[in-house]
Amino acid sequence: MEESVSKGASSLRQGGFKSSLSGRSTPRNFPTFRRLISSCTPRKEARNGTGGIQWFRSNRSVYLLLLIAFWAYLGFYVQSWWAHGDNKEEFLGFSGDPRNKLVDPELNTRRDLLADDSLVAVRNGTNKPQVYSDRKFDVILAKGNNISSRKKRSQRARFSLHKMHVKPKATMNMENGDAEGQEQAFLLKNSTYGSIVGPFGPLEDRVLEWSPEKRFGTCDSKGDFAHFVRSRRLVLVFHELSMTGAPISMMELATELLSCGATITAVVLSKKGGLMSELARRRIKVIEDRADFSFKTAMKADLVIAGSAVCASWTDQYIAHFPAGGSQIAWWIMENRREYFDRSKHVLHRVKMLMFLSELQSKQWLNWCQEENIKLRSQPSIVPLAVNDELAFVAGIPCSLNTPLASPEKMIEKRRLLRDAVRKEMGLKDSDMLVMSLSSINAGKGQLLLLESVNLMIDQDPLGTGSQVKKTLDIRLDESALARKHHLRGLVKKSCNADASCTNLVFDSRRKQEQAVKILIGSVGSKSNKVPYVEAILRFLSQHPKLSESVLWTPATTRVSSLYAAADVYVMNSQGVGETFGRVTVEAMAFGVPVLGTDGGGTKEIVEQNVSGLFHPMGRAGNWLLAENLRYMLKNPTARKQMGKDGRKQVGKRYLKRHMYGRLVEVLTRCMRRQVASSRSLIGF
Repeated sequence: MEESVSKGASSLRQGGFKSSLSGRSTPRNFPTFRRLISSCTPRKEARNGTGGIQWFRSNRSVYLLLLIAFWAYLGFYVQSWWAHGDNKEEFLGFSGDPRNKLVDPELNTRRDLLADDSLVAVRNGTNKPQVYSDRKFDVILAKGNNISSRKKRSQRARFSLHKMHVKPKATMNMENGDAEGQEQAFLLKNSTYGSIVGPFGPLEDRVLEWSPEKRFGTCDSKGDFAHFVRSRRLVLVFHELSMTGAPISMMELATELLSCGATITAVVLSKKGGLMSELARRRIKVIEDRADFSFKTAMKADLVIAGSAVCASWTDQYIAHFPAGGSQIAWWIMENRREYFDRSKHVLHRVKMLMFLSELQSKQWLNWCQEENIKLRSQPSIVPLAVNDELAFVAGIPCSLNTPLASPEKMIEKRRLLRDAVRKEMGLKDSDMLVMSLSSINAGKGQLLLLESVNLMIDQDPLGTGSQVKKTLDIRLDESALARKHHLRGLVKKSCNADASCTNLVFDSRRKQEQAVKILIGSVGSKSNKVPYVEAILRFLSQHPKLSESVLWTPATTRVSSLYAAADVYVMNSQGVGETFGRVTVEAMAFGVPVLGTDGGGTKEIVEQNVSGLFHPMGRAGNWLLAENLRYMLKNPTARKQMGKDGRKQVGKRYLKRHMYGRLVEVLTRCMRRQVASSRSLIGF
């Protein structure tokens, strides 16, 4: 028995089971199994990639190329993500429509009064066509005698679009239904409406010798505003993106905050307008969502600044979603009509602070609040608008854009060159007086009343009642108006004493000079233009062909330096309660342009009577005095220039960027302190 056991053990040591079972039942811890596995492992690992890794290590150039490609891809990805600016999900295409479909508004250099991008064929004084387009157009603002031929060309253009199966872009007229009927209402037979000029962005860049990258101001890193906003997160709420005062002011505020080191997110309630591409160019992150995503972003912010009374709906929903959110909101209200108060009154008392543009606007809103028994959480603050660095730079006012090669003195010389170049493009003579009014075209801005006043001025007897007109005008020239005349005469004499070349130039009725008034009206193509009011203006021009020869139109644009440089007089003819503030008023004054404004609203706080401009009453009752003021400006260029100089001095003292941001940092600091105090009270400190 022992013998058999020893034999079995020896057979196991000799591997006897291997031959009988062919190694299939060999245990895993058996030495033979371990030897087999260990002998196969290196070859298997080599087949699985070890050799590839060794080859890759031996070829370091391939490794470097792959690394460079990876970093290049990552750089392009980050740059594209930053340019899109909305959020990562939309950039990657997981939600929303394709982004960045908008075209730079300055590329569409000619537009009609109502359409978005429809271009109009116009002719200037040299009878050379300015722009052509194969798109459908709804309004013709060009000189010509054969209206039917223009209609045929329009029909052929539409026919060619249908043949190419291209769907024309919808216009505001088409949204109203009968586009063809409205088009015929505009195309009045045997009438002319003036010429479209500008924008002059390329000409401006060529004369001033600057690029788009140089047009942004730089933050004063040592100033109080920079210290306050640095590393803070702010949300700015835009009610729309039109090229009007409130959206442009908010865009410039966002640009300044970014340059000072703040993190900015813009919530856009409506894409109405053409500022989207400009926001992208300035690298301002935009959120078009008006609900949960914008609310979550605002909750994480240190401060929320709403830039219009129209933001009331978003503010109300945000506070309902986040009850403590009212303590974050500083509401910068830039409107002054009762309709805006009515749509925002239910939420005025729920925000931390209200900001207004002028004292008169603040008093008006406080009176409305008293009528409605609304108690605000704090006393409103006044933060007026200012001239941005781009305009101040071109105007020759010291700003952050100045360099040794572009000092204010040198920019004044370049501004004169720009003025000559732009007026030449417009077809103006040196003796012509260019009267400008830049705003959306609606009844509140009073463009039709301005044209009526100019018609009274250039037409000696427009209604065949010359004696009656003179009698009415004499009645309206009360003692204050006569005192103003004597003051202006003394102003002219004072200016002439310093300049002998103006002797006998003013108040010499025997000396005939070929002088003409040209009226420049903007902004063509603005989304805020009102169709019925535009129709009324064109109808009036069709009835006064002599007046239409003096009318120029300009498209909506953010490049307005060239327009201010070319202007001689600016008219702020706002009606109703007057202009809330008048950003364009201080911009015109910065360029040395006197202002003729209505005697109401914020204009009375900016313009000083008989010093930087002249006032006239609102409504048609003010047409006569406005016509008289225009006639005076035309006949007295020396007094006109002196008023421009005085207005420019006022801007330098009160309405530059440093003044606005100095005031704004005071208001926001108080707002943040109250926010911290309220937060501590909520948590029991």
